[in-house]
Amino acid sequence: MLQHLRWYTNPPEQKWIVAVLFMVPFYACESIISLWNPKLSVLCDIFRNCYEAFALYSFGRYLVACLGGERRVVQLLEYESRKQLSEPLLEEGSTNNALENPSFRHFFLRPQVLGENLYTIVKFGLVQYMILKTVCSFLALILELFGVYGDGEFKWYYGYPYIALVYNFSQMWALYCLVKFYHMTHEKLQPIQPLAKFISFKAIVFATWWQGMGISILCAVGVLPKEGKYQNGLQDFLICIEMAIAAVAHVFVFSPKPYRFRTVSEQGKVTSISTKAEVKVEDDGKEKPAVVEQKETRVEAPGTSVKESVQDIVIGGGQH
Repeated sequence: MLQHLRWYTNPPEQKWIVAVLFMVPFYACESIISLWNPKLSVLCDIFRNCYEAFALYSFGRYLVACLGGERRVVQLLEYESRKQLSEPLLEEGSTNNALENPSFRHFFLRPQVLGENLYTIVKFGLVQYMILKTVCSFLALILELFGVYGDGEFKWYYGYPYIALVYNFSQMWALYCLVKFYHMTHEKLQPIQPLAKFISFKAIVFATWWQGMGISILCAVGVLPKEGKYQNGLQDFLICIEMAIAAVAHVFVFSPKPYRFRTVSEQGKVTSISTKAEVKVEDDGKEKPAVVEQKETRVEAPGTSVKESVQDIVIGGGQH
């Protein structure tokens, strides 16, 4: 993360990368605090859930930025939809109805026909998760204050099972949206190695949540002890270990190297003396075509201080 702040040369992409990478130290810190003082475990979980929702939104925005922005993404999805429909349209006339009436039903039954509607639903799927995750987190805090939350208790008079159900539905919807978006755009995203990024991100966001659910179920059926804060303590301890592994993985998956070097044309000032010297055209009064071999030169971009980059992200919205 510090390396991205040091070489902050592409704000539209890197501001979202920083937001995603910050999830690892955030998870680790709140888990350590929860282990140090178990009374703060519910409050720490709330902060973790809120940032998890923002991190998922940031990851989606990062993919959009890598594709050139929302307008380019819509154009790409429209093109992919037409390409996938070219053959079926010749074989089945019934598919025309799907084109005329795109809806949420077609998102699951015929997702390839949506085009622009696919992007709208994917974006809504990410935003709904961010909103529901945040609202349910604060609702859990209120229920905990009144003693009716019952963290890890699967009993009808506690709020925990109902909130967990909402979490599950919202998370599965958001995950499906991400997978569908990846399926439609993975070819264009190949330069950033999207599969590794998808796996590493989903391993943190979704696997840790299901890990917590699994521990809760094991405690509820008596496989693991329920005394004290054993359930939350085990989850926090495992997260600390997992975040150490994730930090190492992110060094390679979200490497800052692509942002450390720029092409010469991006630098704004390019000397043409050497270029002219390499172009040899015979001048005997006749016009002759000249073949020029274009070479791309990459130079190290000027770095920025971490302080400047943080101020740029927080105050300037990530734009230079």
